Amino acid sequence: MDLRPPRGFRDIPPDLAILRKELMGRVEAVYRRYGFDPLETPAVESWEVLAGKYGEEAEGRLIWRFKDPWSDREYALRYDLTVPLARYIASHPEIPMPFKRYQIAPVWRHDEPQRGRYREFYQADVDVVGSPYPEADAEIINVIVDALDALGVGSGFRVLINDRRILAGIFEEELSLKDPLAVYRVIDKLDKVGEEGVRAELERLLGAPAASKVMEVISIKGDVADSLDRLSREHGSNATLMKGVEHLRQVAQLVRRPQALEFSMSLVRGLDYYTGPILEVVLDRPRIGSVAGGGRYDNLISLFAKREVPATGASIGIDRLIDAGLEVGLFRADRRTYTQVMVVNVRPESYAYAWRVADVLRSWGFSVRVDLNRSGQDEQRRRALKLGVPVVAFVGPQEEASGSVTLYSPSKGERLTVRLEEARQALERLLS
Repeated sequence: MDLRPPRGFRDIPPDLAILRKELMGRVEAVYRRYGFDPLETPAVESWEVLAGKYGEEAEGRLIWRFKDPWSDREYALRYDLTVPLARYIASHPEIPMPFKRYQIAPVWRHDEPQRGRYREFYQADVDVVGSPYPEADAEIINVIVDALDALGVGSGFRVLINDRRILAGIFEEELSLKDPLAVYRVIDKLDKVGEEGVRAELERLLGAPAASKVMEVISIKGDVADSLDRLSREHGSNATLMKGVEHLRQVAQLVRRPQALEFSMSLVRGLDYYTGPILEVVLDRPRIGSVAGGGRYDNLISLFAKREVPATGASIGIDRLIDAGLEVGLFRADRRTYTQVMVVNVRPESYAYAWRVADVLRSWGFSVRVDLNRSGQDEQRRRALKLGVPVVAFVGPQEEASGSVTLYSPSKGERLTVRLEEARQALERLLS
């Protein structure tokens, strides 16, 4: 029997799980600071909820889809957190707008597993529903940038931006492409297959002359103001494109860290539901693809609600960011336990007092372990050392008789015996 998880799925050991929970907590704190509230949606959706929202490739190959053997109905694991949000909004018209929500949860994609890409992974979504204005898009960028700051990424990233209306104005109206979404999905593979790979796919799809024009267009990138000025000069009569240009100008004026922004015509976002500004965050190193992305999806909710509800949002790929951070030394998965204190009973007859000490320390809010295996003192100490527990609390007949505890900090090389009722302050100092 092969006991390994299926390809693309992982067991997450305590050291990595502790790191992931810590980082998700930092992101959640930033989202809450901006006034976003939590929303939880189920892992499983009815297939008809997801169908027709993502595009041919995602729905034909990447969504985990299955038939319930008891009801014969079709279901699917959620592919992202955006479509479930749209379903929720559509079924709750009483929600006051704008609605600001976040969700940090796993999603599933039947993708080919590779470095930084798994079939089950966590996304940290943040969305504004009900505002069509640049202010909402700018706030999404600001909250994502602040979250990356909280994760310790510093200035080593760029926020690439574009607008689907700019793309539509050029590709649909000026180049008259019949199936622009298929072209976007090819361009979206630029990080995976490179320029030559994209050109080859475009030539098969469009022919060589049209492919060359597309490659020329997507080479426009750089400073946001300069790029938008160029687009205005060269395509100023294109009303669709200019709507996107003016929207992005206003967004850029509201972003608190404009130096992090970079315009890129090759940024298209392959999902079908985007309608306006789009964004991706890429790290300067390692080159692992985008670690966050999103955009405006004003028409998605109307597919469920039959009413127009503007929305915009973005998502941080927690697992990909962790992989990148571990690779460059930004993160360290070296904490193997949440335990702060290991209570070691030095004599078997002291176990009852050891339990009493553990109960008192826990009542003060400390994370405490106590021996459950009737192990000897040496084995208990080795276990504490192996786990990296910062403080060992020794109790024996002498401590029990005096109502005290002997605290030892391996990292500080300090040992002291204090009365149990005075141990709280001593522990706080040793753990600081």
